[in-house]
Amino acid sequence: MLIQPLHAHTMSIPESPRAADELTTYVANRIGFIELNRPKALNALSLGMMRAMHAALDQWRDDPEVLAVVVRSTSERAFCAGGDIRYLYESFRRGDGDAVDAFFIDEYRLDHAIFTYTKPYIAFMNGIVMGGGMGISQGAHRTGGLRVVTSTTRMAMPESRIGLFPDVGAGWFLARTPGAVGRYLAVTGETIGPADALYAGLADAWLPDQAIPSLIDRLKTQSFELGADVVAAVLHETQSHKIVPTPDTSPLADARTSIDRHFALPDIVQIIQSLDREGDCNYADWAEQTGAVLRERSPLSMAVALEVVTRAEGTMAECLRRDLDLTRSSFERGDAPEGIRARIIDKDNTPQWRFARIEDVTRADVEEMFDSPWPANEHPLRDLQG
Repeated sequence: MLIQPLHAHTMSIPESPRAADELTTYVANRIGFIELNRPKALNALSLGMMRAMHAALDQWRDDPEVLAVVVRSTSERAFCAGGDIRYLYESFRRGDGDAVDAFFIDEYRLDHAIFTYTKPYIAFMNGIVMGGGMGISQGAHRTGGLRVVTSTTRMAMPESRIGLFPDVGAGWFLARTPGAVGRYLAVTGETIGPADALYAGLADAWLPDQAIPSLIDRLKTQSFELGADVVAAVLHETQSHKIVPTPDTSPLADARTSIDRHFALPDIVQIIQSLDREGDCNYADWAEQTGAVLRERSPLSMAVALEVVTRAEGTMAECLRRDLDLTRSSFERGDAPEGIRARIIDKDNTPQWRFARIEDVTRADVEEMFDSPWPANEHPLRDLQG
């Protein structure tokens, strides 16, 4: 499959490895299938993969012979571990900021296309679902489709660990989780399982991993007249496999009272101080562990992450434009290059953050990160609506 850039850019971008080897798109039984197949990288999204996905979605959107879209992984380990962070780091280090911009522009256009898709989009989210993997799955809920988690699902927006922030429009979804759960997930980057995902409203249904291959086979043979019929067939399969999120099955549900008490506070300094003062003996260990996690994260990234969720009351298009602004500032004056170096490239786990202490991050420092490098009428995502 020849991959052509979907959107013209003024910058020249080197292609990542051939998307045909990393992703397959095809139509079977009036369903468009997208299968991620980059297992050695845990299906981290390359530029070619994103462009191939977007091209297929564009082709199927107006095709009356395609009723719905199913996206899945060919790997048992991961649905998608995020964007190609190494590619971004190497591009930035060689001074190719245009390549970094173009990667995020294409990624966010894809995320928006999914969020606003006019046909049901169904994501089977097995294994690792992080960062960019959330971007290509969470929008399914808005299409009349489904976000299906499995026994092995491990979901997170872990960007504060590497000096970034919860991007791909995740702020929009995190802002709509119960209580302060979204703020907690954004700041800590905590990894959650299937019951937690259902509790937080970040998933719609659950299936055991072993049930998916036979379900896919049925989707390729059963008769469908409408996209809603495809969704109904998946839902029918999930009816006999239900998880009811309770404090016994969901750590988020169990810690919800403490999460709300601490993470509803307006800034990171107050959150850490509140965690240090946790008076409920039932949650003292949780508070201590959470405080320790925050002290390892980038102080600036945590403050930005909290603000991302706070500002996410508007449209997805507005969130994605803001995310693009933040990617530029995160690489140019934030902690992204150092965080990626320390956690992913050198793996010494000793990042030297821009600010040594969260108390050193001022409100002005946070506001500055949200400044757009583009005038509104020249923003690369200015045409996105909804």
